[in-house]
Amino acid sequence: MSRPDPTTLLAPSRPEVPVARYITITLEARGASCRARLLDDEAPGTSAAVWDALPQSGDAFHAKYARNEVYTLIPRLSAPRRENPTVTPIPGDVCLFDFEPWEIGNAAYGYEPGSEAHAAQGATDLAIFYGRNNLLLNGDVGWVPGNVFATIESGLEDVAAACSDLWLRGVEGERLSFARG
Repeated sequence: MSRPDPTTLLAPSRPEVPVARYITITLEARGASCRARLLDDEAPGTSAAVWDALPQSGDAFHAKYARNEVYTLIPRLSAPRRENPTVTPIPGDVCLFDFEPWEIGNAAYGYEPGSEAHAAQGATDLAIFYGRNNLLLNGDVGWVPGNVFATIESGLEDVAAACSDLWLRGVEGERLSFARG
């Protein structure tokens, strides 16, 4: 009895399973980090734009209108204008907001004159949401939908405590960083 030639045997066909991609988000001065999974199926263009631009880091700001949001501003990414949008983010949502230069002309929102946010191309806002009851409604401009491109899967409690501390004690000296996980 002869054995089959192993070079002629075909491997069984298996469906290709996409590998999840993760990012690490850190409040540097407070030493709090979390891990978020990119939502490649729900927001493929936004996820790809952020992934390709990492690492990113900038001054941290606590949102005035949204409620439980901490964000940083980075040079504008070429991401889809609307993809997996929401105006009611939930705890653990990670969002991208795209702003035209005219939308960010007010220093009261953390967009200081001379900052990259005032560049001719506008700015990208990368934000994390750490608590409930968020509503993306700005009294000056109305609804401000964000693209949900990732969800925090671990470390949300530590980051939420650090974000609450930002609200109570201020953001001066804090930086928010996004890196490939």
